Amino acid sequence: MRAKIFCDIAELNQIKKFNKKKIVRGFTTNPSLMRKAGAKDYKSYAKQILKICNNKPVSLEVFADDYLGIRKQALQISTWGKNVYVKIPITNSKGIFMGKIIKELNKKNIKLNITAVYTAQQTKKILKVINKNTKVIISIFAGRAGDVGKDPVPEFKKSISLSKKYKNVEILWASVREPYNFTQANQLGCHIVTIPPIIIEKIENFGKSFDKLTKETVKAFLNDSKKSNFRI
Repeated sequence: MRAKIFCDIAELNQIKKFNKKKIVRGFTTNPSLMRKAGAKDYKSYAKQILKICNNKPVSLEVFADDYLGIRKQALQISTWGKNVYVKIPITNSKGIFMGKIIKELNKKNIKLNITAVYTAQQTKKILKVINKNTKVIISIFAGRAGDVGKDPVPEFKKSISLSKKYKNVEILWASVREPYNFTQANQLGCHIVTIPPIIIEKIENFGKSFDKLTKETVKAFLNDSKKSNFRI
């Protein structure tokens, strides 16, 4: 099984560009990406994204930090489009498990993307509170785990194994750091990989031989040395 590529993005012109690519099967965003893209009004900006991507899954995240706030935002976001997945963090900023709201929204047949997951233990907790019908994505943050010296692969293996009984659950490799992560995600059997635009473009060039890479690398060094007029 080949993992679906979702583009992790919020910039509208980039979304228009990558929405045309067949390789891109969906989109994910978050409040940090939205802010970086210059969004001022969350709802109107999200609706602009959905206007561009009206036939591919789009994950839009809540930004409240308590049960009532998350509930209110999630219920609103879920009405913005049939292709919307509501992103709910596994815990709030205080480390409190959001199981109650995950269970409630799941029961209401709202598609969810549970985000900021790092361990199979967290995956297990999510699976305990959801049904086996409504679509759920579990986003495991591989790159951020690697940034602090942790190996995410064992957590993926356990999470994928735990979720096999749930046909409605997809495991997502999040926070990609390099194109090879896509290969790793495929080898593990992940259902989805979220990838930033620059790395998607590199994945489109997969298949080059080592010989070709050697020549390209040496040529790049040679060209730069000429441009700089280096002499010894």
